[in-house]
Amino acid sequence: MFTDYTKIIIKSGDGGNGAATFRREKYVAAGGPDGGDGGKGGDIYFQVDKDKNTLIDFRYNKKFKAKNGENGSGSNCNGKYGEDLIIKVPIGTVVKDAETGKIVADLSHPDQKELILKGGRGGRGNSHFATSTRQAPRFSEDGERGEEKEVILELKLLADVGLLGFPNVGKSTFLSVVTDAKPKIANYHFTTLEPNLGVVKTKDGNGFVIADIPGIIEGASEGVGLGIQFLRHVERTRLLLHFLDVSGQEGRNPVEDFYAINKELVKYSEKLSKRKQIIVANKIDVIQDESTLKEVEELAKKENLKLFKISAATRQGVQELIDYVSEELKQLPKEELVEIEDRVIYTLEDKKDQWEIKKEGGVFIVTGKAVERLMGRINIEDNESMYYLQKSLKNMGIEDKLKEMGVCEGDTVILDGWELEWY
Repeated sequence: MFTDYTKIIIKSGDGGNGAATFRREKYVAAGGPDGGDGGKGGDIYFQVDKDKNTLIDFRYNKKFKAKNGENGSGSNCNGKYGEDLIIKVPIGTVVKDAETGKIVADLSHPDQKELILKGGRGGRGNSHFATSTRQAPRFSEDGERGEEKEVILELKLLADVGLLGFPNVGKSTFLSVVTDAKPKIANYHFTTLEPNLGVVKTKDGNGFVIADIPGIIEGASEGVGLGIQFLRHVERTRLLLHFLDVSGQEGRNPVEDFYAINKELVKYSEKLSKRKQIIVANKIDVIQDESTLKEVEELAKKENLKLFKISAATRQGVQELIDYVSEELKQLPKEELVEIEDRVIYTLEDKKDQWEIKKEGGVFIVTGKAVERLMGRINIEDNESMYYLQKSLKNMGIEDKLKEMGVCEGDTVILDGWELEWY
């Protein structure tokens, strides 16, 4: 089964908690804090696997989680780092944030490996919080929680040449003739239900890849026929061969078909609609009305496009077309199909200083990554720890913001779920 689109949930590992311990050794007076740090949570990577050609592995397995970091312990022993998770995908896979639609990574090179989510940082042990005035801190830092995201995986086949055309115009026959691919061929519509790839071997040894893209008919960009699901595969091609049936056997107008499909390309992607095309008038061996061929010739002249008249079934004109395509591909550069500036890597560090305050009734609610990290290292029952909390709120600017918003003695302030009374 060919699967080229799926949604999965990925979560990086949580950081381990720091330890709040003290030295308890014989003959060592006044042993100080010796809590070790927690280990960092595992990162999540996506990597190209040359042996994969579909996203079928993600059809039923929808959630992927990296390992958590281990907690720190006494004697300044740090916790073990969580193991990274490497998710293998086929070449040509694009990773998008399901919430924003932004592209996170474009895995279009062999063995390419991209960091997608960073694991949570390990919490610091109480040995980090010892000062000349606070010699026995009874609090440590909790590890940061890993980031969780729903992402879209889209497989866009990597091919040099894409075959366009309404069903039953001879694309599959052409692919079987010029490559070793064996697509299903029959005299009915939608014979091809999934994209087929084939490699053309040229005389000079410079082969190229052809993709037979099925299901693109009038209304495809709105989901008609096999719909938009296969339009994404045309994006990767550098050159399009637009097949038109000039035999008249289907009772269709090839000129109208040409404009109908190009209209769908424009609706799907303005950039795609400007990709170079060659018109291929197929089935000339069984042509019933010469005027149909003349209309296609006029179309090519009007649109300033190269025209080839062939019969895929008898191989008439096929070699000349292949030779021309091979030379054209030498002139067409391989471009990056995803803009660099659109790529985003989500990292916890990007949000570590963020906080916001909302006032609901007489209650002030403070949220954000910075507050989560702060409350993770507070021991509510320890006076030194509470003093550390007050000092941190002032240094972070939260105290000044609360005063600006009108906080008064006795008001309730909620910090990451902890309900405290302001004084």
